[in-house]
Amino acid sequence: MAGKPVLCFVAALLASASPVAAQTTVPAPAPELRLGDAGYYEAPAVNVLVFSNWYDGLFADSKISGVEIIQQGKRIATNGDVRLSSTPGQWDAIGRLVDRKVDAATGAITVTLEYPEHQWRYRIRSEKRGAAVAVSVILDQPVPAALAGKAGFNLEFLPSAYFHHSYMVDGRTGGFPLYPADAMTRTAERNPASGRAEGPGAEPTAMASGNRFVLAPEDPARRVSIQSNVEVQLFDGRNQAQNGWFVFRSLLPAGRTGTVVEWTIQPNSVPGWLRPPVIAHSQLGYTPNARKVATIELDRNDRRNLPARLLRVGEDGGMTPVETGAPKRWGDYLRYSYLQLDFSRVRQPGLYVLEYGDVRTAPFRIAADAYAGAWHPTLDVYFPVAMDHMFVNEGYRVWHGEAHRDDARQAPVNHEHIDLYAQGPTTDTRYKPGEHIPGLAVGGWFDAGDFDIRTQSQYQVIRSLVDSWERWRPTRDTTAVDWSRRRTEMHVPDGTPDLLQQIRHGTLQLVAQFDAVGHAIHGIVEPDVAQYTHLGDASTKTDGLIYDPRMKPGEERNGRSGTPDDRWAFTTKASALNYGSIAGLAAASRALAEVDPELSRKALAIATRTWAEEQSHAPDLYQYGNTTGGPLEAERFSAAVELLRATRDQRYVAAVQSAWPAIEKTFAFNLRDAVAALPFMPASYRDGMISAVRAYAEATRAGAAANPFGVPITTGGWAGSGAVLGSALNAYALHKAFPEIMPADPVFRGIEFLLGHHPGSDISFVSGVGTVSKEVAYGNNRADFSFIAGGVVPGVLIIKPDFPENHEDWPFFWGENEYVIPEGAMWIELAHAAHELATQAGAAKADPSRH
Repeated sequence: MAGKPVLCFVAALLASASPVAAQTTVPAPAPELRLGDAGYYEAPAVNVLVFSNWYDGLFADSKISGVEIIQQGKRIATNGDVRLSSTPGQWDAIGRLVDRKVDAATGAITVTLEYPEHQWRYRIRSEKRGAAVAVSVILDQPVPAALAGKAGFNLEFLPSAYFHHSYMVDGRTGGFPLYPADAMTRTAERNPASGRAEGPGAEPTAMASGNRFVLAPEDPARRVSIQSNVEVQLFDGRNQAQNGWFVFRSLLPAGRTGTVVEWTIQPNSVPGWLRPPVIAHSQLGYTPNARKVATIELDRNDRRNLPARLLRVGEDGGMTPVETGAPKRWGDYLRYSYLQLDFSRVRQPGLYVLEYGDVRTAPFRIAADAYAGAWHPTLDVYFPVAMDHMFVNEGYRVWHGEAHRDDARQAPVNHEHIDLYAQGPTTDTRYKPGEHIPGLAVGGWFDAGDFDIRTQSQYQVIRSLVDSWERWRPTRDTTAVDWSRRRTEMHVPDGTPDLLQQIRHGTLQLVAQFDAVGHAIHGIVEPDVAQYTHLGDASTKTDGLIYDPRMKPGEERNGRSGTPDDRWAFTTKASALNYGSIAGLAAASRALAEVDPELSRKALAIATRTWAEEQSHAPDLYQYGNTTGGPLEAERFSAAVELLRATRDQRYVAAVQSAWPAIEKTFAFNLRDAVAALPFMPASYRDGMISAVRAYAEATRAGAAANPFGVPITTGGWAGSGAVLGSALNAYALHKAFPEIMPADPVFRGIEFLLGHHPGSDISFVSGVGTVSKEVAYGNNRADFSFIAGGVVPGVLIIKPDFPENHEDWPFFWGENEYVIPEGAMWIELAHAAHELATQAGAAKADPSRH
């Protein structure tokens, strides 16, 4: 120890005397970008996309369009476009895409967009300049007077990618803040999010401004430079909304045409960078007799031939290699190359990890009960937290108080609302627009990461939960529900199976709708965006007091108030919604017959009465967004099937039979209903279904070869966990009814996909299920960068043309990370189905005579 200071001193002296040490390291020239065949600019480890994706027309800004940057395997920037605010929110105006032209010869991409309400078009042109992309805003007509001082070219950078990083601007330095703390400027305008006059608003001031920015100069993986011919300002959008990004912005000059803004954007390509391999596998594990395949996802430039190993974990932490054979090349999919390691012959129960080179997975089990409790967090936690109109408590934690005691006001007529709700030309109720509709403040679940009650989701969940009850009768009881006090206590048994309590809760809301207005309604949703974007305790969204227009704002008396914060009920008649609700109520009547016979009888009475009413007139065909029910024929068919199951009435046999020719044409979307009717239908019905079953089974086999994961992977703005759940449950239904045609394999491929065997990462998409699962998700606690155990997220979003993405560092990507209740219910079904089939396979293996 005594010699260490001397050695350090000598080393320092030698270093200071060395001419080599004094030299500044000169970085190698950056590789040039090229316009690739996929239609975006690319260099090693860098891509610049220019409107390869378009904004989601359903939900406005979804952070997947404009000029975008993927750098060292992470999409760090998006929304490079002309916007009308320095920090626009999700519901703010966005230009409409007119056309996109790619000139392969010159390497230029020109996009024409417009703000039609202002009759104003503009072009964004990009062209490669060495290692950079020059992006220009070109105007054939000046900025309209109404947009002067508002229209500017924005480019947004992902905050979590720049936490703990710095920036430089024209030689000055700054740091990206972990939490927003900028000075704000008062505005005299209304709050643009709410549309209500709420006093002066506020806009953030710029953190910095200049003509040349360098982001993260200290980190080659995140370094980006922006050089502009006009001033660029940097804003922190999180000052106005928790889901805001760091926004770089140049105002468009007034009164000018031609090229009015030009940025040169240069991402940094780290020499020799390779994306680390991902070993996609089930985080929950496998049963001993299951097919077990891990898929190794590789950078296409990764030419290394590394060893792949399965290791058994010992009590002492020792890792014992288990013979598996070498991985086999699957091929290319999207932007990656794939190997597959089949270790199906490993059947010994225990704890295991997988390795590829120096990448090692978290531990997973091989065990006969691998799937046994996979659904517990969803029923124990996720669904109780989603219960509307209840106080929900978990130990020391209050998830939320009794929410929306003031539901609900009649929505105004001829009104297009947010979140795909709309009211038609009449109310179809006895209530006037704005009038309180009594009786709706009961039951139902928050639909998703927000707090509305979407009726279509309610009856889908009820039917799914009833299917789980009738197939497997899970009597798990870990939640106490006090209906009179409207209080839910998690992790406290009360003697009633939790699944039945949840079915009852959803049924109460459907029944309330028919009691209140005589038919199913679209749903109950917030009156404005300001309330819709509320995060935190749902009971604080409204004052819980029924609005009385005769009272002054803020005045409260006798359970009423002058504050118009009550949610709106959208009530235009839609036969599709009526039929879907009939199906939910008929199903619920079966499950609730013993625990709540009165509600059971009432639900069935409403279902049968409403069915008869629907047969007496032409259908009400009002449709809007995704809140007015599914296709009419499909919803009618589901109602007939559930009524048949509930009553055995021959009238519904005839209804199912007459609907079959139309349903056969869309068999993939309705097959679970079709199969559910089999026990109550004549043999000819089953015989008539066989050709459709064979065609579906063949399509499933062919589709399994389209990607290394063997499941349908969707490419829309909402990722595909729901499609995977649906296809797996389809396979289960057909396997049970037609085992000679449909094997069980797709069921297991589906559940393994949800549990980590998917592109982009190996994380489980069911929070709290599996060793490594979603811990940063778009629940109502998303601002805390947290999760709700048992929630299922949409999963892998394909950023076109070829980038699979799911962020664990930024919860606000709703298309990747938002929990929705139908997927939660489907997960309970799928976990039960996998456990049943695996148990049967294990028993058959042990006793071949059981085949």
